[in-house]
Amino acid sequence: MEKNRSSFTSKIGFVLAAAGSAVGLGNLWRFPYLAAQHGGGIFLLVYLILSVTFGFSLMVAEIAIGRKTGLSAIGAFNKINKKCSFIGYLAALVPALILPYYSVIGGWVIKYLTVFCTGGASTAAADGYFDGFIGNTWQSLLFFAIFIGVTAVVVLLGVEKGVEKVSKIMMPILVVISVGVAAFVCISNGIRGEWEGLLYYLKPDFSNFSIMTVVAAMGQLFYSMSLAMGIMITYGSYMKKDVNLESSAHQIEFFDMGIAFLAGLMIVPSVVSYSGIEGLNKGPGLMFVTLPKVFNEMGPVLGNVIGALFFVLVLFAALTSSISLMETVVSIIQDKFHLERKVSCSIVLGASFLIGLPSALGFGVWSGFTPMGMDILSFFDFITNSILMPIVAIMTCIVVCYVMKPQAIIDETSLTGKFKLAKLFKAMIYVAPVLLIIILIFAIFEAFGITFGGFLKF
Repeated sequence: MEKNRSSFTSKIGFVLAAAGSAVGLGNLWRFPYLAAQHGGGIFLLVYLILSVTFGFSLMVAEIAIGRKTGLSAIGAFNKINKKCSFIGYLAALVPALILPYYSVIGGWVIKYLTVFCTGGASTAAADGYFDGFIGNTWQSLLFFAIFIGVTAVVVLLGVEKGVEKVSKIMMPILVVISVGVAAFVCISNGIRGEWEGLLYYLKPDFSNFSIMTVVAAMGQLFYSMSLAMGIMITYGSYMKKDVNLESSAHQIEFFDMGIAFLAGLMIVPSVVSYSGIEGLNKGPGLMFVTLPKVFNEMGPVLGNVIGALFFVLVLFAALTSSISLMETVVSIIQDKFHLERKVSCSIVLGASFLIGLPSALGFGVWSGFTPMGMDILSFFDFITNSILMPIVAIMTCIVVCYVMKPQAIIDETSLTGKFKLAKLFKAMIYVAPVLLIIILIFAIFEAFGITFGGFLKF
C-alpha cells in the first residue's frame, strides 16, 4: 500500500468525482420512475426539500468524518471509537452488495447503446425485446462483464489518474447531453402543444401526497446522493484540508438534483406524449421498455440519434457511480489489509462478478428463485436501499450526535471559513434518526405487502 494516502488534486476534482458518484442510475433510471409513480410534481418537491435539509446534513457529516480521520468507512469509525467499528463494516457492506447488481444494469445500458448506435431503434422498441435480452444467459453475462471490467480499469489507475481524471471528462459531457436532450423534449412538446406530461412532472398536486411519497423520496435520496454507503467518507478521506467542505457539499447536491430534475424532464413528458399517462406505470422498465418505443416513434433517423445520445448519457452516469462504488470497496480493503491497489482491485472485481451472477441470471435460468416474492436484483436493491442504508444513516447520526459531538463536524467544516449552515446541520443531525426509523418501518411494511398509500394523504 502507498505510504502517503492518495488525494484529489483540486476542489473541482473532488466535486466532480463526488458528483459523479452521486449522479448515476439513481438519477437517470430510478428517479424518473419513482417520480412518475408517486405523483410527479409533489414527489419532485418533497425530494428537493429533503435534499437541501437531510441530504446536505448527512453529506457534510460523512465527508467531514472521512477528511478528519483520513480513512475509509471501517477505519474511520474505528478511529472515532473502537465500539463503533461495526458501523464501518455495515457501511462497507452496502457498496459491496450494490456494485454487482448495479453493474448488471450497467450492462443493460451498454447493450441498448450498441442497439441504437447500429440503427436498431425499431428492434429495441419491439414487444418482449427487453425480457428476451435479460433472459438470455450469455448476453446478460457478457454485457455485465464488460461494464464491471471497464469500471475496474478506471479504479486500477488510482485516485488522480483514474477516478478524478475520468470524472473531469465525463461529468461536463454528461451535463451538456442532459441539458440538450431535456431542451429537445420540452421544445418538441411545446411545438406539438402537449403540456400534460410537463404539468404532471412540474406542478405539485398535494392530493397525491402520502407518507409513501416521503419514504420513496428519502430512499431515493440515499441511493442518488451516495449516502450511508461509505462513499462520501472515502472521498472525504481524499479531500485536502484547504478545500471548502460546505461549498463542495452544496455543489455536489446541485449536480445531483440538477441531473435528476433533467432526467425526469427528459423521460416523464416524453412517455406521456407518446404513451399517455398510463405509460408511466411501467416502473423500473420505463427506461428499457417504454423509452425505446418513444424514441422509435420519433422516426428512424431522429429516434436512433436521440436514443444513442440518451444511452451515452446513462452510460457515463452509470460508470461514474460504479467507479465510486468500486473505489470505496477497494479503499476499505487497502486500509484494512494494507494491500496494493492492483491486488485489492483484482479481489473486488472477482468477488463482485461472483456476487453479481445471481442478479444477471435472475431473469433467465434463475428466474424461479424469488426471495420475498422479488426477483434477485430487486431483492438486493431492497436489502441495500431500504434496510442497510437507513440503518447505517441512523447509526452515523447517533455517532455524530453522541460520540463525536456535532461540534467536531462543525470544526472540521469550518477549517476554510465559517460554516454558514451550522444551525441547520445541528438541527437535522438530531432530528434525522427519528424520521429515518419511521421511514425504515414503513419501507419494511411496504415490502411485506402492508401498504400505506393513503396514509396521511391530503
